[in-house]
Amino acid sequence: MTVEHDPNPTQGSMSFGDHLEELRRRLLWSIALPIPLAILAFSYAEVIRDFLCAPAISALKAHDLPAQLQVLSPIEALSTDMYLSLITAIVASSPWIFWQVWKFIEPGLYAHEKRFVRFLIPLSSLLTLAGFSLLYFILMPIMLDVLVSFGSESPSLIPTNMSSVEATTPTPNAFTIPILSETPSHVVIGQMWMTPDHKLVVAAPHDATGIELFTVPLMHATRLAQQFRLADYLDFTLTFILGTCVAFQAPLIVLLLGWIGVLDVQSLGKFRRYAIFLALLLSAIITPTGDPISLFIMFVPLYLLYELGIILLRIAPPHAVAGGEVSKRFTRLFRGER
Repeated sequence: MTVEHDPNPTQGSMSFGDHLEELRRRLLWSIALPIPLAILAFSYAEVIRDFLCAPAISALKAHDLPAQLQVLSPIEALSTDMYLSLITAIVASSPWIFWQVWKFIEPGLYAHEKRFVRFLIPLSSLLTLAGFSLLYFILMPIMLDVLVSFGSESPSLIPTNMSSVEATTPTPNAFTIPILSETPSHVVIGQMWMTPDHKLVVAAPHDATGIELFTVPLMHATRLAQQFRLADYLDFTLTFILGTCVAFQAPLIVLLLGWIGVLDVQSLGKFRRYAIFLALLLSAIITPTGDPISLFIMFVPLYLLYELGIILLRIAPPHAVAGGEVSKRFTRLFRGER
């Protein structure tokens, strides 16, 4: 089907100098929002950091390990918070940045070309959100649990079926620490107790005006200490998030290949075996643990995204997008019409 190119009155009306001036203006507008957002995000850097570190904390707790991340330099916590604030600002202002890019290139596009861009941007946003949700809520907890288990050892247990004589015979120089689920109503200096989640609490004086409670996490007597460095963990997490969100753009690649005529629906159907192999390869690259559960959880959505790309290409072929008929096709699909 031949699509008529409607005239664009703004195309070609700007000189080279006007284009440079427009580019400079759009660049200034693009950075106008991320800078104040980064300052605002720095006020909530601790909340952002806790959100990203929550899967690691949960995995460490599940293996009775100290639920803490290490900071190995005086400025590491500050530099990490500044880094997270900048990343958060860029992500939060990405719609605004894309809007400025769109306003720069919009005058040079025909009406039917604009429809392609307006179809891709919302779809890309939905796929990015889906990829992040799968990673954070499902894949990351499983992977971190597997990674932590590599350095964990079975605890040394004392049999509970001891004879009554052995159980009641006092051990020299040993004392019993009570296990309390709540802080006592009256705490005195020097008092200590254990919590049900395996932490030792010690009451110590604080500036001679009060009592401060110090918490000491207890851990198994193992040869390997599972303690994550904050900067390394966040680099690993952010790289993992980026790789997953990029991999979830597979339907867009399928659509673009179909729109430019490189592949069609029939060819994509024949290439399913190659799509399966590529999805397995990408899953192995994205999931560093290599365990079959994480690999399977990543492989299934990646392959389904390939199938989604084929379905979208059926519903939104290039002539339908150019003619503005995609919404009508989706409406007929939801109604069960052909």
